[in-house]
Amino acid sequence: MDNIKLPIALVIAMAVQLAGGVWWVSQQASTISSLEETVSGLGSRMAIEDNINLKRDVANNSQDIGRIWDDIDEVWEEISGLAAMISRVTEVQQRVAIIENELKYITNGTR
Repeated sequence: MDNIKLPIALVIAMAVQLAGGVWWVSQQASTISSLEETVSGLGSRMAIEDNINLKRDVANNSQDIGRIWDDIDEVWEEISGLAAMISRVTEVQQRVAIIENELKYITNGTR
């Protein structure tokens, strides 16, 4: 082992490969750290956008609920008006029936 002779071209080739490997690994590490920063930035941006969208949706839904309650109030008012009208129609029908009966007795008595 005292007289190990290596060709100089082999030593240079191995040194170049080692340097290339170190350079490639450092580039990969740089790319990975850059991607990690991008992903964390996108994650926080998405959280902010989700929060803003949630607030907008809640505001829109509360407005829709307000409109629905207004519509429900109008429907109840119409129903109460309709009930009063039906009551009046029933009263008129009862009076007409009474008048018809009286006319029937009056006309039967005159014959």
